Amino acid sequence: MIRIAAVGDVHLDETVRGRLRPALDHVHEHADVLLLAGDLTRHGTLSEAEVVAAEFGGLPIPVVAVLGNHDYHSDQQDDIAALLTDSGITMLEGDGTVLRVDGHRLGIAGVKGFGGGFAGKCGSAFGEPEMKSFVRHTAEIADRLGRALKDLDADVRVALTHYSPVPDTLRGEPPEIYPFLGSYLLAEAIDAASSDLAVHGHAHFGTEQGVTPGGVRVRNVAQPVIRAAYSLYCIEP
Repeated sequence: MIRIAAVGDVHLDETVRGRLRPALDHVHEHADVLLLAGDLTRHGTLSEAEVVAAEFGGLPIPVVAVLGNHDYHSDQQDDIAALLTDSGITMLEGDGTVLRVDGHRLGIAGVKGFGGGFAGKCGSAFGEPEMKSFVRHTAEIADRLGRALKDLDADVRVALTHYSPVPDTLRGEPPEIYPFLGSYLLAEAIDAASSDLAVHGHAHFGTEQGVTPGGVRVRNVAQPVIRAAYSLYCIEP
């Protein structure tokens, strides 16, 4: 049994330093890995990333993360990723990592993701250059996720994103903003790689559980949704 703890949208800054750590010090008793689904900071500054490193760095289990849109806000995303990497957190963006868990290979591939919408109600690469650029950016990110998932030499594959791959986990959010919360192209990449689980954040007013068209479990682990330090998911290889 592989036990996966996951949380996103913690939006840390100096005002909440130390609040999460007590709940995380014993996470290794319940989970084999901790996934962070983006929006780790509030405004994407290095000082906020230092708080993230203090909360999640040095835990007794591997921590794997992607960044979210908030982490890009101050255009310091590369420096944030480097800082978190230095603290021992594995940062993913179009690549993957494989962990050994109880004799099994757990593969995790991650991207931030982007918007675009879902089947029947989505943007297309047509018209103005700005619209074409928007949709092409999503397609490029989804392609990177798909390649990273397929390249994993693993018994279990998990997709880690910030934006949602399905509309199921967005229920509770205003339908008008669905196109800015995720894209069906992420789900296509997840299904094509025969993934076992997909984890995302971003939708604070959404719901936790969903499924891709191909039947892959999707879980929205935004902290305002799960209302806990993390949620726990188990996979039988």
